Amino acid sequence: MQHKKLTVLLSIIGLIIGFTSLNACATKPVESMSLYQGFIEDMVSKHQFDREELTALMGDAKLQPSIIKAMSSPAEKRLEWHSYRKIFLKPDRINGGVKFWQEHRDLLQQVSEKYGVPAEIIIAIIGVETRYGGNTGSYKVLDSLMTLGFHFPKRAAFFKRELEQFLLLCREEGLNPREPKGSYAGAMGQSQFISSSYRAYAVDGDADNKRDLWASHADIIHSIANYFAKHGWSNTPLITQQTTVSGDAYKALLSSSLKPVNSLQDVKKKGVSTPPDLALNTTVKLLELQQIDHPEHWLTFHNFYVITRYNHSHLYAMAVYQLSQEIKHGFQVASK
Repeated sequence: MQHKKLTVLLSIIGLIIGFTSLNACATKPVESMSLYQGFIEDMVSKHQFDREELTALMGDAKLQPSIIKAMSSPAEKRLEWHSYRKIFLKPDRINGGVKFWQEHRDLLQQVSEKYGVPAEIIIAIIGVETRYGGNTGSYKVLDSLMTLGFHFPKRAAFFKRELEQFLLLCREEGLNPREPKGSYAGAMGQSQFISSSYRAYAVDGDADNKRDLWASHADIIHSIANYFAKHGWSNTPLITQQTTVSGDAYKALLSSSLKPVNSLQDVKKKGVSTPPDLALNTTVKLLELQQIDHPEHWLTFHNFYVITRYNHSHLYAMAVYQLSQEIKHGFQVASK
């Protein structure tokens, strides 16, 4: 009898727990939607989005914990130069860049002449970002921006603005916001433009009234060159140059800032070797990069800083530069 009563009691408890769980699951979307309500109202009032359609769209977005994990530990902060370099300076990326140049030779020459940006730099960006279109990202951009905008407090404000830009971009370009895929940070296409950059710098290179950074090589190549031009690319071969140092005074020049602010004359006084063919008032930045068993030093110029506007990392910019030089050499050899 006691056993029977216990069984009945356990069954009742189980039912109560079950109903409670179901109720919690049923209310969770409502609680989640409350997070978006202010954003939705802003989009309605500022940009005249339809409230019901936008509410349905936000309800379809899915939280992706893997995105938060990836954002919390980017490669640029985890890796030393010797490890980071190995990711990008591989034969397949170099050969892929040479092939890309051969396939789009005329277009690259035209764009390079128009914007003043070397073909090898444009190609290297595509190579570093997406392996020449081989990997443009598997996350839905809507999921990425919703996850980071509402569940990653450290950079929530930035990604809410990017979500706003993404929705405006989709409206302007006639895209279904549920469909575009990109990186975990919401970067899109072979050029990996975030939404605000897409709206500001993407170019309709093939004149078809669309800016397609996934499939149109004319749009992709024009857009990357335009991005660099708008960020101040100078039509000069100066990007970066390896150097040597002596003593310890040079260490005062090392900082997290990426902008070249010291003159060659200043760095020379602190034990840094300088190019003899450049004016002493040329501004530079001294970088120290860690190889496996020793540091190496580089003087970087204005155009190197412009590359860091694409991705705010000196490791990234150096990878782009060195890959571009390998591609250029490979292309010249193949063209003989």
